[in-house]
Amino acid sequence: MEQERAPQNMPPKPLRCLLKCLILFPVLAVGGSLSPSAEPSSSKKIRGVVISTHGSGQEWGTDAIVPAIRELSQMGANWVSTHPYARISQEGEVRYRGAGGAEPLEEWVRPIREAHQQGLKVFIKPHLAYWGSGFSWRGAITFQKQGSWDRFWKEYRIWILDLASACKNADGFCVGTELDLTLGSEKEWRELIKEVRERTDAALTYAANWPDYQRVPFWDALDVIGIQAYFPVSATPSPDAAVIQKGWKDQMKVLRDYSIRMNRKVVFTELGYSCSFEAPVRPWEGKMDGDAALPVQESCLRIALAEAEREPSVTGVFLWKWFVPPYQIGRNYRLAAPSIKKVIELAWKGTSSEAK
Repeated sequence: MEQERAPQNMPPKPLRCLLKCLILFPVLAVGGSLSPSAEPSSSKKIRGVVISTHGSGQEWGTDAIVPAIRELSQMGANWVSTHPYARISQEGEVRYRGAGGAEPLEEWVRPIREAHQQGLKVFIKPHLAYWGSGFSWRGAITFQKQGSWDRFWKEYRIWILDLASACKNADGFCVGTELDLTLGSEKEWRELIKEVRERTDAALTYAANWPDYQRVPFWDALDVIGIQAYFPVSATPSPDAAVIQKGWKDQMKVLRDYSIRMNRKVVFTELGYSCSFEAPVRPWEGKMDGDAALPVQESCLRIALAEAEREPSVTGVFLWKWFVPPYQIGRNYRLAAPSIKKVIELAWKGTSSEAK
């Protein structure tokens, strides 16, 4: 969870979608076994970055998106992601900019065009904007009255299908993010997933909050298991690197076993650490302790990226979060901070811009 506190002669559509999904988000080997020899090389891993916003997302549709994507590519990223917003109310109302428009918003579609022109793939991950709604975060969204539930599913469906249609050329699409208290509505989720598939060939996932991904009942309808990967990897602040690494190795064992059972790979739809001594303990909080905590942030990110690259059941990551100019450093996760950029470049390219 984030605190804002993540041609011609084409084959028939079902086959086209299957081929695309196998390339982008490959499932496990037939029979549910995991065969390392059949795994794609590390260069095929998703090395993604979420391009975020300090507002409601209009900057995704401006010229500023171009240098942002270019810089991420130079750092070794091969995917980018945006998270279009809709507002949620206590009564189940879902409102979003561009609703009913004849043309899709530029902030939805321009990142797709620009990323493809620069040779990167694009993942669209819708977020319900809960601030000001009375909900404390997305995982708390629920309704007491059936009428509110009915309204929510009707209007959420309209938004997601509108977005999926507008972003049909994206390479990956997320049907929902961190909506923990909606997971009991399996019928509604499966119907929505089916309708999304009719509008886009993009590989599909759901972004589950890290404690709840094993509660998602519809992974079989999706192409990959999506997890907001804010796993605690230490019980105490400022641990040694060995503690962080053990925490990640233990977590990877759990993920690997679950991946095999579900016959689906895992993608980290968000992975990030703030500049805090407590980043290994509660990475979802986005707490800031200042530059003195930078070695902790660097160590957490370096080890997480190394383990994700190494783990065959994890098909890749999307780092949280990057901003378009002029606010690139950000308030807490600070991916554009020079030392953090160096960590990312070393993980994804084996070198850094500082060494050139």
